[in-house]
Amino acid sequence: MYPHERSLVKRLKDKPFALIGVNSDRDRDQIKKVMKQKEITWRSFWNGGGTQGPISTAWNVSGWPTIYVLDENGVIRFKNVREHAMDEAVDSLLAAMEKNKGKTAPAGTDAGAAKHDGKKGE
Repeated sequence: MYPHERSLVKRLKDKPFALIGVNSDRDRDQIKKVMKQKEITWRSFWNGGGTQGPISTAWNVSGWPTIYVLDENGVIRFKNVREHAMDEAVDSLLAAMEKNKGKTAPAGTDAGAAKHDGKKGE
């Protein structure tokens, strides 16, 4: 799994893209060693030392790994896409964002209203 994520981060280094990990392991020092050994360069947040921590609870994560691909407004658009499907999902969102660049949301709407509510993507 990590080689693909490394290539994605490298390919999109100059794009508005961020890969974020959530780790549920108990030993934070061991996590740091593994991240260095596996060349995990993206941000990874600690979930409190278990799979029922605050992040997985807030995002309704029931299995590991769970992958969410969010758009620029924080809305989950894809769930559990991997490898080529992840590339396609991210590329499609970046293309849509570029296409809509400079356009404003219609009057009376809130472009950020559909942000994560803990239930999206289910």
